[in-house]
Amino acid sequence: MIHHIPNVLSKEQVAEFRTLMHSANWVNGKVTAGTLSASVKNNQQLSEQDPLTHELSDRVMKAIWNHPIFQAAALPHQMIPPLFNRYDVQESFGFHVDNSIRLIRGTQQQMRTDLSCTLFLSEPDEYDGGELVIEDTYGYHEVKLPAGDVVLYPATSLHEVSSITRGTRFASFFWVQSLIRDDSKRHLLFNLDESVRSLRMQHGDGYAEVVKLTNIYHNLMRMWSEL
Repeated sequence: MIHHIPNVLSKEQVAEFRTLMHSANWVNGKVTAGTLSASVKNNQQLSEQDPLTHELSDRVMKAIWNHPIFQAAALPHQMIPPLFNRYDVQESFGFHVDNSIRLIRGTQQQMRTDLSCTLFLSEPDEYDGGELVIEDTYGYHEVKLPAGDVVLYPATSLHEVSSITRGTRFASFFWVQSLIRDDSKRHLLFNLDESVRSLRMQHGDGYAEVVKLTNIYHNLMRMWSEL
């Protein structure tokens, strides 16, 4: 399932990120691509070793981890620290699939990538082209969100960033290992959680159906989680 997570960063935070990134040292984006992905990748990234990458990455992780929609939709276990990229005119990243296993930066710890995330750092009217195109069983979905918003989608999906024809597209990208590996199960839990929250708002925490559904939610988590 594809989730739109709004307002992960405020407009003020985005403006600060963009100011810091303006004078940053950008490197060829192929440095973090696998062999097949590198053949269709044409963009720029902040170096993983750059102190600015670490500073901005920590701030994104704190913001996204505390976002209630992210918690409900991703059921996160651990994350790859975010990286940052830019696409100038005629730059793009053709259809590819993200690596299934990645190293967590600065460690020898491997992590399964269940979910891919893009945090948009440019407003849609700042550039033409540059849509994130995600393929699933229902076809192709073009995603171009306001700056500060995140799209969360299964890492199993083929996806691309279409060619830029005007302006520059800045973004952050990262991956999540979920407590629940299977996307369909995560989707069921998300819908159940939404229903529980709606009933709590209408009837309060003591409402009998809230208690029953909460019990079902946590027992499904026990059954399906991989801890």
